[in-house]
Amino acid sequence: MHDELPPADRPPTLRVAPMPADTNAAGDIFGGWIMAQVDIAGSIVARRRALGRVVTVAVNAFHFRKPVFVSDLVSIYAEIVRIGTTSITVDVQVFSERGIFSAGHGTETVKVTEATLTYVAVDAQGRKRPVPPDEDRPH
Repeated sequence: MHDELPPADRPPTLRVAPMPADTNAAGDIFGGWIMAQVDIAGSIVARRRALGRVVTVAVNAFHFRKPVFVSDLVSIYAEIVRIGTTSITVDVQVFSERGIFSAGHGTETVKVTEATLTYVAVDAQGRKRPVPPDEDRPH
């Protein structure tokens, strides 16, 4: 989870441009906004693997490495690292492409956040349910 460059073998799970309304008092993007985007990206891959609804049950680790700015393009990569009976653990890496919206300037991509979250598969009533075996997934 400590790679400094985005994974070259897959597209981001989520890509978003933060807006001025997403800033904190210092003018950087609010950490809570980044946490929400990380949870969304993690839940996308967990939901696909669970073939249905999942809920976040734990934020196992969350590290803010560098700030995110309004002028950044944020790319979030989520990857399943563990599947239990009802749970799915996802590693998430967040990269910011700096300067993409600035005319006449080059861009730089930096890792800004990394996290690990655990989701649980639930049924329509919100009760835990088993994660289907991999062979049950459509390919």
